[in-house]
Parts: sequence; structure tokens; C-alpha cells
Amino acid sequence: MDRNSITGLVLIFVIIAGSFYLMQPSEEELKRERQLQDSLARARAGIEQIDSDTSATPQRTAIDSTLLSGPFGTALQGEERLVTLENEYIRASISTKGGRVKSVALKGETTYDGQPLVLFDGDNNKFGLFFSAAGKNIITNDLYFTTADGDVHVTGQDSASVTLRLTYADNKYIDYIYSIKGDNHNLGFTIVTKGLQDIVAPTESQLILNWEAALTQKEKDIASERQRSTLYYALEDGEVDHLGTDGDDEEELKEQVEWISFKQHFFSNVLVAENGFKGGKVNVYSSPEANIIKLFSANMRLDFGRQEVNTYPMHFFFGPNQYKVLKAHGYGLEKQIDMGWGPMKWINRFITIPVFTFLDSFNWSYGLVILILTVMLKLVLSPLTYRSYVSMAKMRVLKPEMDQIKEKVGQDNPTLLQQEYLKLYKQAGVNPLGGCIPLLLQMPFTIAFFFFFPNLFELRGESFLWVKDLSTYDSPITFPRIPIIGMDHISLMCILMTVATLLSTWYNNSISGATGQMKYIGYFMPLIFLFVLNSFPAGLNYYYLLSTVFTFGQQLVIRQLINDDKILAIIEANKKKPEAQKKSKFQQRMEEYMRQQQAQAKKGKK
Repeated sequence: MDRNSITGLVLIFVIIAGSFYLMQPSEEELKRERQLQDSLARARAGIEQIDSDTSATPQRTAIDSTLLSGPFGTALQGEERLVTLENEYIRASISTKGGRVKSVALKGETTYDGQPLVLFDGDNNKFGLFFSAAGKNIITNDLYFTTADGDVHVTGQDSASVTLRLTYADNKYIDYIYSIKGDNHNLGFTIVTKGLQDIVAPTESQLILNWEAALTQKEKDIASERQRSTLYYALEDGEVDHLGTDGDDEEELKEQVEWISFKQHFFSNVLVAENGFKGGKVNVYSSPEANIIKLFSANMRLDFGRQEVNTYPMHFFFGPNQYKVLKAHGYGLEKQIDMGWGPMKWINRFITIPVFTFLDSFNWSYGLVILILTVMLKLVLSPLTYRSYVSMAKMRVLKPEMDQIKEKVGQDNPTLLQQEYLKLYKQAGVNPLGGCIPLLLQMPFTIAFFFFFPNLFELRGESFLWVKDLSTYDSPITFPRIPIIGMDHISLMCILMTVATLLSTWYNNSISGATGQMKYIGYFMPLIFLFVLNSFPAGLNYYYLLSTVFTFGQQLVIRQLINDDKILAIIEANKKKPEAQKKSKFQQRMEEYMRQQQAQAKKGKK
């Protein structure tokens, strides 16, 4: 090996060694990352077995006596006591162990099988501050708070609060202050630190607020519930985003965060920071437990000032994902409800929801509300339906002439055939796309309901005819799951919708004269949707059934109003008009393009 090679290897070694030294994390960064990873490890570990007597029997933890002299040492052991805060909507149990919300029940709501609806419960959830003090990592979730307050129950405009204290020494403590009013789904929460400016490690300018929860099944279709459950968050500029719904996902939030939400299909657990979080790390994980929807974890940063008192005002929202409830709460919480993308989202927010809310105010059955909503939408879109049908009628009248052109030109020269068709359309004053454009304009409304009904809280638990719950699929016929297609039931509402669509397709084919592949595609698509929509909410399939039936009725009426002989007479009159012989710029460009294609085809044959 020559001198240059040796010199190069030495330089490479020096660069690598220097990089390792310069890029290694600081002790503060390592400590903070360990705190975050400890939290995430608990979320990944799944669900711990809970002793059924924990809430009834005080528990005392055995602690090494050497630890009692450390920071917050006296809080390492104690007795767990629950304090209940209750109003007209929620019942929250606060535990002195960790000072956290141990469970929340929504009053007046039940799970799909009739059990009281508890958003989360027991030691499956964790909540507390992470920071360093006197060289030790403090996790308040594992420490015992004290309180002299008891249970509170408020109604109407009344309010009450309880304070739980984690004591370090005289005039050095952390207070968790919970407050509740009688007429909403909120639970006020304020953190106050006093005298900790010299206790928290001087290298730390922020506290980590850790929140973890395992949310259990509440809806009949657990697969759909998992698909529509994930962690949402709002940035300071009002933008609302979320983690992925398929599988595990995590994200480092570097901007200021206004709120985070552990969202299930129809219910949300939201923590709003009045002064915002200074970023953080959020995670959502799947769980091997059969009844666990997902595991949620958030580690959010709070600025810690070196003054006597630091105050962090926040509040929880524990409630339904009902658009009007979330909208009234503010902070853009209603953006958690998936109303689709692009024009579908705006249709649902500014048209569908206001109309549905108006109809809902009459306290009719939701089967009737959906019926009236469908009729109103179809009446508004009826001009487009009429134009589409007239265009189809014109094409049907022109079909004999088009067949003659095809027979004269033959099928060996498709370019010339299309050119002759364009001449015929121009002379007859017919737009071949006239039937498609009105249908395309109606498509956003059709797709908008595909998002609207599956996320409509009002349908939850509402029955109609044989359907017990319009927010999920009806299953009068069940059987062992078929592995290939993943079906274990047949939805009668979906079957009726499919049959109605097939009959409508048959009628349209018969009057339009559709042949070849187009004829069979019309039958193929409804059969595909039979499998796709079989597990979708009965309310959605009911709407599509009504929409198909009403459209079919519109076509029958329009059919009676349109006379093919009159249309043919109009077409013949159009052919005699001077402007029918003139070529538009578009037609000229199309003919020039076709001539070029024809010329290239001839060259290819040579």
C-alpha cells in the first residue's frame, strides 16, 4: 500500500471519528428521548390485566426506603381514592394515583350491545408530567396526589372544581385542578406548579405531558370502527390533520399544537391547551387484543419558566362526534368528522348538513328524514337529469343514421368513421357528450353521501323497518365468515339497492339501445357494489335505494314528456340551417387531426 493510500485511510478514519464525537446527542437529549421511549414502550406493550377490586379496595405500594428521601419521595406510596365529577352529560372519575382521569362515562349513551358507554377506564390509560429533578426522572402518573375534596354533581349553569396536589415540600408542589359545568361535555383541567423553579433540572426548559389510552370497541362493526379511529391534532393556524388509519403511525410535531384528540368512530377524547403545546410526538398503534380498537399515545411539550408559579390552562372534551356539538364547542373540532375531499367536503358542510339539521328539527324518524332529503336533492338536480335524458334521446334517434354510416364506411377505418360521426353531430345540432356532462355534475353529490352517512352520529342506534341501527349494516342473514371475500352476513338493504340498480340499468339499456361492452358494464358495476357496500351503514344503502328508485321514476315521467318523432323533426330542421354546414374551429381541428392520423396510418402500411 503506497503513502497516498495510507494518508487517505487515516483521513477517512479521522473524519468518521470526529463525526461520531460531534454528532452524539447531549445528555439532556438522551434523557428526554428515554422519557419518550418509556412512554411509547408502555403503549406498545398492550393492555395490562386490571384487578377488578382496584377501585373498591385501597392499594398500598411497597417502596424501597432509600427512594423515600429522593424528590417527591413521600408521594411514591399512598392509597388510591377516586373523586367523581358529574354533570348532565359525563361522569369522570379522578384518581389520586397520578391525579389523572381514570375513567369517563357518557350518560345517555350505550355501546352496540346495550352496555353503558365508557370512553376509557382503568389502568389502560396514563396521564402525567415527565421531568428531571435532583438527577432523577419524575413521572407523576406513578405518584400519589392528595385532596380534601369530595365528589361533585352539577346541573344547569352550576359549576364546581376539585384540586389534587403532588407535594415536594412546603410551598413546593404541583396542583391538578379539575372543574366541571352542568351543561356541556367539557372537563376543565389546569396544571399549576409552584416553587419548582429550582427543583426541575436547570437543563430543562420544557415539561413533557404524556397521555396514553387504550380505547375499546363501542360499535357493532369493529373493522369499520378501527378504520375510522385515529389521532387528530390541530396546529396553531387552525389546520387539522391526523395520523394514518391503517396500521401503526407516528409523527413528530414541530409546530405549536392547539389540541390533540384520541378519536374513535363516533366519540372523541380531546385535550385542548389554551396557550398551546410547543410541539410533541404522537402515536397510534394497533393492538392484539380483540376488543381494543387502537392504542393512542401523545407526548406534548409545555414551556417551563423559571418563576415561582407556572400555570397551564387546558380542558378536556369527552363527547360524541356529532357535527353540531363539535361545531358549538369551537376550536375546529368538527373537522375531525370526515366529510370527504374537494367538492364533496363543501357539499356536505354547506348543503347536506344544514338541510339535514333542518329536517331533524321536526323529530321525524330518520327513515323519513332520509327519504325527504333524497327527494329534495333529486328535485334540485332534476334539470340536469332532464338534459341528460334529452341528450340520450337525441343519440337514440340518430342511431339508425349512425348505423348506415358505419355500414358505408366500414370498421377498418375508425378515423374516417369518427370524422363522419362528427359531421352528423354538427348537422343535427347534437352534442355526443350532452348525456355525460349532466351525470358528471351530479357525481359529487352522490359521492358526498358516501362520506356523510357513515359518519353521521344521529343515525347511531336509530331503527327503521327491520334495521336496528342505521349507522351500521343490517344483517338478517348471517353465516361463518368466507375467507376469500371476507363476508359473514348479507345486508338486505344492500340487496334491495342492488336489485333496483340492475332494473334501472336494464331499462336504460333498452331505451338507449346500448350494445356490446357498454351494455354489460352497466350490469357488472352494481354487482361489484353489492360486495363493497354490504358492510356499509344501512342508512347509506337506504339512501342509494331511494335515489335509484326516484331517478327511475323521473326517467319514466321524462319518457312520457319526450317524443322521439318531435326530436327527429328538430334534428332534420337543424340540418337545413346554414350554420349546420359551417365547421366550428373545434371541428376543424378535429378533422385536421384525423387527417394526420389517417395519413400516418397509410405510411405505416407502406
